[in-house]
Amino acid sequence: MATSAARVGIDIGGTFTDIVLETGGRQVSAKVLTTPAAPEEAIIGGLHQVCAKAGVAPGAIGQIIHGTTLATNALIERRGAKTALITTQGFRDVIEMRTESRFEQYDLNLVPPEPLLPRQSRFTVRERISARGDVLVALERGEVERLALRLQAAGYASIAVGLMHSYRNDTHERLIGEVLAHMLPGVMVSLSCEVSPQMREYERFSTTIANAYVKPLMSSYLMRLTGRFAAEGISCPIFLMHSGGGIISLEKAAEFPVRLVESGPAGGAVFAAHIAARFGLDRVLSFDMGGTTAKICLIKHQSPKTSRVFEVARSTRFKKGSGMPISIPVIDMVEIGAGGGSLAHVDALRQIRVGPLSAGAEPGPACYGQGGDKPAVTDADLALGKLDADSFAGGSFKLDKAAAEAALARVVGAPLDMDVQTAAFGLAEVVDENMASAARVHAVENGEDLARYTMIAFGGAAPLHAGRLCEKLGIARLLVPTGAGVGSAIGFLRAPFSFEANRSVYMRLSAFAPERVQALLTDLECEATMFVRSCAPNAPLSAHFKAYMRYSGQGWEIPIALTPEQARHPDAATYQKLFEADYATLFGRTVEGADVEITVWAVNATTPAPKVERVDEPAELCPLAPSGIRGLFDAALSRTVPAAVVARATMRAGQTLAGPAIITEDETTIIVPSSRSALVQSDGTIELMRKV
Repeated sequence: MATSAARVGIDIGGTFTDIVLETGGRQVSAKVLTTPAAPEEAIIGGLHQVCAKAGVAPGAIGQIIHGTTLATNALIERRGAKTALITTQGFRDVIEMRTESRFEQYDLNLVPPEPLLPRQSRFTVRERISARGDVLVALERGEVERLALRLQAAGYASIAVGLMHSYRNDTHERLIGEVLAHMLPGVMVSLSCEVSPQMREYERFSTTIANAYVKPLMSSYLMRLTGRFAAEGISCPIFLMHSGGGIISLEKAAEFPVRLVESGPAGGAVFAAHIAARFGLDRVLSFDMGGTTAKICLIKHQSPKTSRVFEVARSTRFKKGSGMPISIPVIDMVEIGAGGGSLAHVDALRQIRVGPLSAGAEPGPACYGQGGDKPAVTDADLALGKLDADSFAGGSFKLDKAAAEAALARVVGAPLDMDVQTAAFGLAEVVDENMASAARVHAVENGEDLARYTMIAFGGAAPLHAGRLCEKLGIARLLVPTGAGVGSAIGFLRAPFSFEANRSVYMRLSAFAPERVQALLTDLECEATMFVRSCAPNAPLSAHFKAYMRYSGQGWEIPIALTPEQARHPDAATYQKLFEADYATLFGRTVEGADVEITVWAVNATTPAPKVERVDEPAELCPLAPSGIRGLFDAALSRTVPAAVVARATMRAGQTLAGPAIITEDETTIIVPSSRSALVQSDGTIELMRKV
């Protein structure tokens, strides 16, 4: 994967677009405002900046790795292509009935979110395949041809195909795909047996529809982007970061754009895992806070936790169950509407609420001076002294402190009879507590104690808030790596090429069939390997195996990691022991006498992760003299304190700085609370520790 030529990582966020260029052991970066109407414009502008800084011509770039929120935003804002669903007769309303569970148990006026496709865009064919894969009602080609003519007349640009139990037998879906390709060559088609071949029709249909919905948009964007790169003389390979934490080719990304939904946050988790490996940390809480959202991820043994189902476009305060389930391999993280641009208001109960609505890049927070008139988290940070109005984003533009204070006074201060500083304090404490609560819940759900964890903070806004989060969560150690402000883009350059293939094949351990399991895992390994070979033909590969298991009668499974030996020589007793050990870790006990069943099998093929050099402790420690003093509001003390101000670029390994302090750099600012001290590690990472 490595190349001697320059490599570029590009992360499009809701507010900023981050560009990182690495060449000859050097790393330069740029952070520019995202251009929502044409995201490629911000990319080209940022590329010019980093190429100028590095003295590299655009044509000398040897590899580009890109992550984007475009697919996510299209689903949230419902601005995808005109899409139709073809499904089995009697099942057109599956995506509207959902799972029939209530995400807000006691809300009598609960209104579930509207399905992505209205009922008139959902069509059925007469066919049926059983859960064992047997054909109960054969599909007639003539019926599909007649339906294709109706879809053509209606002007659909993309079609999702999701039939009952196609994960066991895909012949009917393949037939529909063949007919549509022949009769509607200009229409994009997504088959559930390719997009998400897993049991549970609601999640599978939802994932396939989401893929079809964003496919024309993403294909158009990727074509425009490659065109703009060509115009700049850039002809190198372009790869995309996928939600599972690996890299796939441009062609595969265009075919399966739903796999890009969490690509930016996945890059951040990879970045944090790389830092964890450098410091030899086995328990890490990754904290990524940008302009629109905050992402929290548990990283154990230098590997982010993964899942195979997550939700996007949650409609009610990011409550679980209120969004659209996407059933693909994804790094497991909790994401909440708490970023620098998250807007505050006072609700009917006179409580300060922050997010999930964001000011984004246009118009941005009130302090950006672009017409925003509502207070955002960045406005509160500026009012509390965390930010310098004249040096924000490396001095690329000045912040308007008066506009920030006016918005805080009008929207928060006046309704609650507070002065500006108290209003800013309240806003900041609410958003910090929202993030701390999300981290606590995520830890409890995974059976973890955060007091034993080290936090790694990155993203433009995270170092401003990470120290306060550590105080709230009882975390003693915090690391802010170099390049933290553009951490996700750096993570793209650390990610391996990888792809996970999965399939639903139900099997009880009491009826375990070793030969069938061995053949299935071999097929999945070949499928995953073929995807990776399309990106990295000659790179060495390894395969990681998983079985999703549960006790019979339970609703959901837990992932059980298998060694290559256990995959190639499967044994029921071994699988039972592995399951019981992980189940007891999560739930504190096992269920005696209950049979165990496997529902989904998965194989992830991946290139080796980059070699990591361990960071040595600084040989000597010495206190650092600050370059200035600024007033900083310390939330734990509830008052403004004089804080030392230091430029990160002037700090050297082994230097220490007692809080309260402010460490400035172009892409972010590190706040050292009064309860903490800062130490510069040998690689430039800033470590915040609890004062003794």
